[in-house]
Amino acid sequence: MVGLSLGEKHFIQGGIAQDLRCDGRKRLAYRPISVETGVIPQANGSARIRMGATDVIASVKAELGRPSLLLPDKGKVSIYIDCSSTAEPAFEGRGGDELAAELSNALQHCLLGGKSGAGAGIDLSSLIIVEGKICWDLYIDGLVVSSDGNLLDALGAAIKAALSNTGIPRVQVAAGTSNDEQPEVDVSDEEFLQFDTSGVPVIVTLTKVGRHYIVDATSEEESQMSSAVSISVNRQGYICGITKRGGVGLDPSIILDMISVAKHVSEQVISKLDSEIASAEAEEES
Repeated sequence: MVGLSLGEKHFIQGGIAQDLRCDGRKRLAYRPISVETGVIPQANGSARIRMGATDVIASVKAELGRPSLLLPDKGKVSIYIDCSSTAEPAFEGRGGDELAAELSNALQHCLLGGKSGAGAGIDLSSLIIVEGKICWDLYIDGLVVSSDGNLLDALGAAIKAALSNTGIPRVQVAAGTSNDEQPEVDVSDEEFLQFDTSGVPVIVTLTKVGRHYIVDATSEEESQMSSAVSISVNRQGYICGITKRGGVGLDPSIILDMISVAKHVSEQVISKLDSEIASAEAEEES
């Protein structure tokens, strides 16, 4: 929890009202974003994102599994977040566990859509090997290394970068298996297919402070918020999910305006991420 004096609170709120935040940014400007890929060699894909002083890592592990009976034509994705107790004193004990669960649920909603898979930013049907029998299960783990606000956006960006770094082994299904039998498969150790991230969204969180909202809020700015709306938007401008936190309600017209702003901001974030991911992967290969 950020402890601020009354003067500091007024300074933060006044700066946002005048479109000049404490670090010199305008209301809709992000902090510098840096990307590092391939940070966990044992994973199928991984990435580290630094957004100002917020530092997070995401990794992807692919394992063969069986599709659920309700969704036989889709693979499965699970997202788990861990908040390091060294990232912030408030993360020690139950505080970190509660935030980790909240972030995991929000990411699941923003990236995977409803329970039916409708609206999913990650194409679950691309993970099917044999319908109803064999699929890829993706286990996405996120770690908060250092926290200075806007964790959801940073983790979403790290997952997107990790997925772009992910290689899925090529699988050959043995011919001549009857419909009742579990097919035999041969998983390649040498051939990998690049995971398609064209539909994976970025998350843009708009944090309301006073009468205005800002993007990429720091911890100090978040301590002054009345509510925050996180909107996941993909490259095509499609809204994949929306989550809200904070007890203050929002008028539907304000939410519509927030969606419009998020779409505009997401174009800049996607462009910046694309550039940083390409640079990071070129550096990894060199």
